[in-house]
Parts: sequence; structure tokens; C-alpha cells
Amino acid sequence: MDTLPDYIPTNKELWNKRTAVHVDSDFYDMPGFLSGKSSLKEIELPLLGNITGKQILHLQCHFGQDTLSLVRMGAIATGVDLSDAAIAKANELSRQLELENKASFVCCDLYSAPEHLTGTFDTVFTSYGTIGWLPDLDKWAGVVNHFLKPGGSFVMADFHPVIWMMDDNMQKLFYSYFNTETIIEETEGTYTDRDSNIQHASYSWNHPLSEIVTALTAQGLQLQVLQEFDYSPYNCFRNTVEKDGRFYIKGLEGKLPMVYALKFFKP
Repeated sequence: MDTLPDYIPTNKELWNKRTAVHVDSDFYDMPGFLSGKSSLKEIELPLLGNITGKQILHLQCHFGQDTLSLVRMGAIATGVDLSDAAIAKANELSRQLELENKASFVCCDLYSAPEHLTGTFDTVFTSYGTIGWLPDLDKWAGVVNHFLKPGGSFVMADFHPVIWMMDDNMQKLFYSYFNTETIIEETEGTYTDRDSNIQHASYSWNHPLSEIVTALTAQGLQLQVLQEFDYSPYNCFRNTVEKDGRFYIKGLEGKLPMVYALKFFKP
């Protein structure tokens, strides 16, 4: 892989800008969330199972809707995210919903989380648009293992690496499936609002399923579930069609994986 750029300040600024747009977007449906709607989806919920009373660490939590949804399900949850704007909003939501006694948030780069957070958790959770912002999955898997109690589970749902091969219009293959290079882009807009005035550089990396699974098993974690889905529960890509709340790439319905989910057990 190429020499690693100083990506953290750039990506942090990007996500600070995005947070300002995302919190008021229809995509995140803040009125619905505040009135009690869960932000968690049908893909990850069965893998999480009954989480009443469980300690959960939510990595790359954005502004905390999923973290707080876990708390509403009975968990005690800690969210971690790079963006200080996102964490500030997460704390604001926690106070507004009077969940501060069961929800906490930490602002830091994921790799440095062990320097900012102590303890271990029954479940470590991450979902949708996460590891593509991380260059080193061996280091990431080490953080997951560091925080996971023996007997605990790591649950993950994310967009399939096949999707990240596509160009922005989702009409042709453009990027490598494999983690061969740093992807440097000048982004315009954001997935909640393509016409927003956000213009900012970003650094990201593609990670094939083999890299993801191997990084976690190298930590001694045991794969229990690996699933692939031909739809996205979020309408966050261009050129999609919707059917029953599920979103497909137009013309490729049922022909390619859009999301994967996995569950690992720590002996």
C-alpha cells in the first residue's frame, strides 16, 4: 500500500461539516427519532439480540442516533467518533432525551480509543460507512478485541465492498475491490443532500471481505455469522430504486451485494 497521508485532520473537518447538514436532514429524520423511532435497521437488530443491561461500545457512532437507540433498547452504551461536532450533538441529544445516565460519548480517532476509554464491553458494534475511513484493519481489529469482554460479541453491518467499486453515479466499475491505494477525492455535497455547499477533500480505503474477516480472526475472534444482502436499508447512493423500504441500484436489482453483516464471538 502507498505511504499513509495525514488523513485524520482532513476527514475530521469533512465530518464536522457533514454533521451540520445531517442533523437537519430528512435522511436522519430527527423529529421521528426524538419522538421514539429507532434508527437501527432490520439487518443488524437480529444480530444484536436482547441487549437489556448489556454494556455496548459503538465505534464510529456519528452523532449518536444508533447509540441512543441501543440505550432505548435497554443497553448501557458508549459511542466513539472522530468528529467533535458529531459528539457535541450526540451529547446534546442524550441530554434532551434524558439518557445521560446510560449513554456516554468520546471524541477521538478510532485507533487512539484505548488511550481515551477504559473498560471492556459485552458487545462492540459498528455499522454503515465505517471502515472505509480507516487504512489499517489489523489495527482496527486490535481495537475491537481490546474492548471486547471474553464471551462477548462483535456485531457489524456495513456497505459491501463491491458497492465501493462503483463510480459516484453507480453505473460502472471504477475502483479496485482490493485495498491497493488511498482513495483521495474532492467531495461535493453529502449523501443526505447532494446539493449542499460542502466541498472538501477526503481520504478513504476499500477493504475486501477477506481482509475484514482475516483481521478479526487474527485477533482470535470466531466468526459466527456472515450475511450478504442485495439491498441497502438507506437511500444514500445515486441511481437507486426503492421497493418496500429497501433500495437497489437501478438495473442491477438482485444482482449484486449492497450490504454485509457479521457477528464474531470472543472465547
